[in-house]
Amino acid sequence: MKLNLITKSTLCSLLLSSFLANAQKTNLDIDLTKSITKIQPTMYGVFFEDINFAADGGLYAEMVKNRTFGFDAPLMGWSQPNSNVHSFNMESGIATPMRTSENPNNPDFCRIVINNDKNYQILNEGFRGMGIKKDAKYNLSLKAANHDNAIKKIIIQFIDANKNVLGETTIVPSSSNWKDYSAQIIATGTEAKAQLKISFEGTGTIDLDMVSLFPEETWNNRKNGLRKDIVQLLYDLKPGFIRFPGGCIVEGRTLENRYQWKKTVGPVEDRETMINRWNVEFKNKQAPDYFQSFGLGFFEYFQLSEDIGAQPLPILSCGIACQYNTGELVPMEELDPYVQDALDLIEFANGAVTTKWGKLRSDMGHPKPFNLKFIGVGNEQWGPQYIERYKVFAKAIKEKYPNITIVSGSGPSPDGAMFDYGWEELKKMNAEIVDEHYYKNPEWFKKNAARYDNYDRKGPKVFAGEYAAHPKGVEDGFKENNWLAALSESAFMTGLERNADVVHLTSYAPLMAHVEAFQWAPDMIWFDNLNAYGTANYYVQKLYSNNKGTDVLSITKDGKALTGQNDLYATAAKDVNQKELIVKLVNTSDKTQDITINLSGKGVESKGKMIVLTHEKLDDYNTLAEPMKIVPVEKEYKTAGKTAVVNMPAYSFVVLKLKLK
Repeated sequence: MKLNLITKSTLCSLLLSSFLANAQKTNLDIDLTKSITKIQPTMYGVFFEDINFAADGGLYAEMVKNRTFGFDAPLMGWSQPNSNVHSFNMESGIATPMRTSENPNNPDFCRIVINNDKNYQILNEGFRGMGIKKDAKYNLSLKAANHDNAIKKIIIQFIDANKNVLGETTIVPSSSNWKDYSAQIIATGTEAKAQLKISFEGTGTIDLDMVSLFPEETWNNRKNGLRKDIVQLLYDLKPGFIRFPGGCIVEGRTLENRYQWKKTVGPVEDRETMINRWNVEFKNKQAPDYFQSFGLGFFEYFQLSEDIGAQPLPILSCGIACQYNTGELVPMEELDPYVQDALDLIEFANGAVTTKWGKLRSDMGHPKPFNLKFIGVGNEQWGPQYIERYKVFAKAIKEKYPNITIVSGSGPSPDGAMFDYGWEELKKMNAEIVDEHYYKNPEWFKKNAARYDNYDRKGPKVFAGEYAAHPKGVEDGFKENNWLAALSESAFMTGLERNADVVHLTSYAPLMAHVEAFQWAPDMIWFDNLNAYGTANYYVQKLYSNNKGTDVLSITKDGKALTGQNDLYATAAKDVNQKELIVKLVNTSDKTQDITINLSGKGVESKGKMIVLTHEKLDDYNTLAEPMKIVPVEKEYKTAGKTAVVNMPAYSFVVLKLKLK
């Protein structure tokens, strides 16, 4: 019998043919000739909330904790290592918190009696320490009243844990009355957990208040401003809007400690310190030292929005405290002051300098209006009590400011009886934009890429105001910002962009967190006292925001949108200004997939760009030590006529940018 022998090369060819035949291939069609809908300039924005020490101790660059001695425990953040409250302290001295009626907004100060100036010192610990960098300059300011001019000198130093001095300066207090003083410290070393040491020359009594310390280098070099590295991360996102000052923090645990914007403007030293509602929200994450100085107030939020080219989107209390806490209500007949706050805020942002609140804006250094276009009423309230209050706000705002767009809310969940009720009632009122929130597991996000495909095109628009994928079974903290979470969000966001006629604003939440002082995770940006970094989720948001385009295009497989078939997701847009085609593709499977895109219309240039965000391990994440572990990589891409072929790696998000002919 004669045997048929197969050569090695023939066998390899057969195996390769078999592999290619079994490899997953997908054909997509893009119609370049027709724009489906416009993409709003505000489509991708950021949501800032003072949670996780995001303001004091974070974005706001103040380094001294409890600078006005205004915490509930007036000396919290301060320590006196050589003093004892149960002693006369004749060999050192003692600080005593004082309270006066002279300044109702800032009634607290500190009186220090120095008995032995060689031994007395008072330290401030900062926000989990003070981050200082070698050769950097730090501007110190304080108020002092030097009784009988007994104290000859105030000595201010940076020290490390071993009491080594890392820079110092001195102030000569020259008046027995309150007087402002300033000085500068140049750090002689880099230290993430420095403390500020204050000692004295001379014995006697001196009063201190508003002890403040800022790096000289801030965003836009603005005196006593914002942390440059954190704002840079926000600027790089190119956000369409900034929603502020938060979500639950707007409501307060009770109405008394709700956020009141009028208490956050005017001279910084006159802004009343208040407990942060996240201070005691979670039993396992108590933060008794979490307060709000309001140095980052509404003026600064508007200024930040302007700095980074984003529309300001302030959210105000609607007269309901957080319904997860007390749910305290202001009676309907007493709602007028809350409504007036909204009207006055619009005047503060947009009014002429001849108006009361426009003049205050001008006095604070911004005569030109901030051009406010949006205002939010309530955070995530639900039920009839919200609807009846919202009606009052909407009527008053529209009567006086008909061009302001009002953002309403559908509660804290993306479905359920209260969600349905809110939408039904808001539709009846012809509400303009409804805020939806969803914190769900990654599978939910992948399964809901078609969520808005069947929304009413004639109803209110959607603000996807708070969302984040929360991976199951992951240790609390920055590990929750893993690649699985970010990849699932990129898949979900194809549905947001594809439905840009319904979805007008979107923002991940929360925005940022201190690695040693967080209450909630995951978060888009993490930081310590020296550095900040973007998570994989941050880069997903950045790729969408930096490459959003102006018009949605049709991209289909067999005539249908790609919303998870074969674990693939897609959206396409064109940018009429840049004359570009922008295609976003997501592969959530563990296999490489080949995608062929067929273009109808004039076609594209042969050379373009491909940006790939991918990682082989779904449970990996960026850290302060490895901030660039999961980041986008850009490379040149070439097309073949009216066909573009993309080899999608496993677990990848790809942005394809091609110049239109």
